[in-house]
Amino acid sequence: MSAKDLKAAYKTIMDDHFTPAMEISFIDGNERQTLHYEKVSWVIDGEEKGLRYGENPGQEAALYKLVNGNLSLGNVTALAPGNHLAANPELLQSGKHPGKTNLTDADNALNILRYLNDTPCAVIVKHNNPCGVAKGTTLAEAYYRANKADRLAAFGGCIALNREVDLETARLIIENYAEVVVAPEFGDGVMELFATRKNLRVMRINNMARLTAFVAQRVVDFKSLIDGGIVAQWSFVPEARTADMLKPAECTTKDGTLHRIKRLPTAAEYADLIFGWLVESGVTSNSVIYVKDGATVGIGTGEQDRVGVAEIARDKAYRKLADWISWERHATPYNELTLKFGADGNRFMAVIDEEVKAKKGGLIGCSMVSDAFFPFRDGAEVGIREGISAIVQPGGAMRDWDVIDCCNDANVAMVFTGQRSFKH
Repeated sequence: MSAKDLKAAYKTIMDDHFTPAMEISFIDGNERQTLHYEKVSWVIDGEEKGLRYGENPGQEAALYKLVNGNLSLGNVTALAPGNHLAANPELLQSGKHPGKTNLTDADNALNILRYLNDTPCAVIVKHNNPCGVAKGTTLAEAYYRANKADRLAAFGGCIALNREVDLETARLIIENYAEVVVAPEFGDGVMELFATRKNLRVMRINNMARLTAFVAQRVVDFKSLIDGGIVAQWSFVPEARTADMLKPAECTTKDGTLHRIKRLPTAAEYADLIFGWLVESGVTSNSVIYVKDGATVGIGTGEQDRVGVAEIARDKAYRKLADWISWERHATPYNELTLKFGADGNRFMAVIDEEVKAKKGGLIGCSMVSDAFFPFRDGAEVGIREGISAIVQPGGAMRDWDVIDCCNDANVAMVFTGQRSFKH
């Protein structure tokens, strides 16, 4: 296939042979509980269109919204039909109208935002993982801080905002390339500004105004297997959503020795630990993230070992800080300084490297968040060497005592959630 054909593939709208409606039934003897779905489409340029394509060009795909039926299994009841978020967005500007990844990115952004709706907050998602998440006193500040966390990864991402988008925020957004913007409403002049970015998809989701109502709600999470089989599970809900739900790290070894954390988190650390733990619920496992002052600093995702992902999150924090300093100081990405400035570029890089090294990638004073326990102290030590001051993790490892001891040696606070937060 030629390069020209490859580019054309991304502009191709797939034929959609998926049926207009779908039903999923759960049957127990004579009792049947059925969930009813309808396919979602939009009228674009006078033509009704569904999803552009699936995860890749050439994959047919369809989006369905839950319109009827209720499901109760054991002591869990599913979210009632009609409470639509990402499944039924109002498409205000289509650009290249949405594909599957645009919708799932928006969905995962909302999955995080629902826990952070008490203040202006921005979540930028790429490939179903957050690039940056931040709170702010204003929406513009929240977006600025989320974008600062990883300006490079945010390129072409999905931006979800939990307040009406104003002109100040919109001006910041169009400085970078984005695929999708999702918000509850858009203020005067914002859509005219977004219209200057022809490929941008802009979605209004009115239900975002009541995101907190979705906090403890569950849906059935389906995973199809290679042979057509299905794994069904209830969606995950983080139980530790306030500081009082976090427990001081402690354990008792086989010989009866009690190991207990010596220093409890400060109020500011507790705020970051809860913020980070709730962001963690939207990060692919294995994962470790670093947060500070209500913003992500480094996000490590989808690794096979916990030490490795702690190191990846650390290394990303260093790289992203270097790039941000370069962008603010020289209006040039860090990796392009030499191309643009020649020998001066090398000098600029050396100055930035020293500054990033002194700041340890911005990790000094950060809180470290792990979605599963540290089986050994080496994972926690990755963050401790960089100057982190607090850790939140589920606890429950055989060697919790060793991790507690290493935190005590470094005067680092640590709390347990008592709940793992895997996401695959």
